[in-house]
Amino acid sequence: MKLLILLQYVFCKQILICLEFDYYWSHMYCVLCKYGGADELIKTAKYIATPGKGILAADESTGTIGKRLASINVENVEPNRQALRELLFTTPGAFQYLSGVILFEETLYQSTAAGTPFVDVLKAGGVVPGIKVDKGTVDIAGTNGETTTQGLDSLGARCAKYYEAGARFAKWRAVLKIGAAGEPSELAVKQNAEGLARYALICQENGLVPIVEPEILTDGAHDIKTCAAVTERVLAAVYKSLNDHKVLLEGTLLKPNMVTPGSDSPKVGAEVIGEYTVAALRRTVPPAVPGIVFLSGGQSEEEASQNLNAMNKLEVLKPWTLTFSFGRALQQSTIKKWGGKKENVAAAQAAFLARCKANSEATLGKYGGAAGDAATSESLYVKGYTY
Repeated sequence: MKLLILLQYVFCKQILICLEFDYYWSHMYCVLCKYGGADELIKTAKYIATPGKGILAADESTGTIGKRLASINVENVEPNRQALRELLFTTPGAFQYLSGVILFEETLYQSTAAGTPFVDVLKAGGVVPGIKVDKGTVDIAGTNGETTTQGLDSLGARCAKYYEAGARFAKWRAVLKIGAAGEPSELAVKQNAEGLARYALICQENGLVPIVEPEILTDGAHDIKTCAAVTERVLAAVYKSLNDHKVLLEGTLLKPNMVTPGSDSPKVGAEVIGEYTVAALRRTVPPAVPGIVFLSGGQSEEEASQNLNAMNKLEVLKPWTLTFSFGRALQQSTIKKWGGKKENVAAAQAAFLARCKANSEATLGKYGGAAGDAATSESLYVKGYTY
């Protein structure tokens, strides 16, 4: 009799679990149906993760792009910001190497000098428009300068507006640091993981594929093993939170840091970085995620390409596409070539095309190196980088 009661309990419990699961997915499909549904999210994420293609991160805020323009003595005004973005988006041949472009809100509504909206330029070239949706970082009280990301309060309404304007994916940057006082603290890890999960679910409910970006800064004297351990701890927490919030992983992308030594620690080769990075990902990132789009984290253009290439050359199981979502590592030499002058546009576009091609080859493990001049090997590291 006791055994019969126990079996009945287990059977009923399984039915309740199945009903709960079915209710969740039917609810999700209902919520998503007005934006194309889960199928659209999965299709978009998979397309962005196409092997041989990557993302141009052109989502610099007005202040950050001002720093880039200041480096070439160009005034930070809207026409100059528009001119730089048009230079990038109209580079002949570049779109064969790109699947997505992340835009800043201003850029989402800008047009070419001829009057064609940038969104239409991207779509015509087979490139998915994306949008930066976070509102920057704020300090977490009681910590040693650790931060969390703000912008959740108005996120749903903004995502709906961005979808209407043509965006189909989004980006939210969380920032963590490795410090002598045991950072990142458990509080910082939990708060940023929670914020990323809430952002991801809100994006999906409004038709946008969320790029989940938990960036661990390179600042510090830690070695590569420490970076690997922290990266694994952070990613494990992020995916625990994403699952708790029932985020559709097939309709997401991950944008992590590469596993490297700290900025004040001796450098290691691309092969070592590739091995440690892929090992950390294999231990933490579910195979349901279609693509991992790396940030460059202050590496030179050439370093970022070489490290990505080393990862893709590794002969181990990698259930996701390993590609790029570079900002500075795709633009720095281009901006220098341009210098804000119309007569330099063709040369600048040639530099941009070369970096796009190099990184496309790196996603396939086929990059031979040395694409571009000495400028591509200049470090882009900035201590405590914010944007």
